[in-house]
Amino acid sequence: MTTVLPAPGTRAEVEEGAVFTPRFDAHGLVSCIAVDATDGRVLMLAHMNAESLARTLETGEAWYWSRSRGELWHKGATSGQVQRVVEMRVDCDQDAVLIRVEVGGDGGCCHTGRRACFYRRVEHDPATGQVILRGADA
Repeated sequence: MTTVLPAPGTRAEVEEGAVFTPRFDAHGLVSCIAVDATDGRVLMLAHMNAESLARTLETGEAWYWSRSRGELWHKGATSGQVQRVVEMRVDCDQDAVLIRVEVGGDGGCCHTGRRACFYRRVEHDPATGQVILRGADA
């Protein structure tokens, strides 16, 4: 791996500079939102550490850090749903990235077999105070 991700500089350098200096959290992670490059649909939210971020930049395919498994995760390595990165963006304070991706395989992203991980709506009933989940789509 040859990609070097420098430490963040001053606030002005982070917010207005031309150097990508991601601000990793206390666990060494940044949040990454993956959206479909074709229609803009939010597909998933995952996390990247320095190594997965560097691999993503080097290979052009999405790599994440699996918090539950404690290991690098090449999206689609076993499912065929490889995410080819079309564009990467960073937010204003460089602690989150957004990637626009083209998804291989059957076009799904969620381990449940759905196209996207955000397949349920959270609804609140003010009369009962109950909060429930409703299927938004498949």
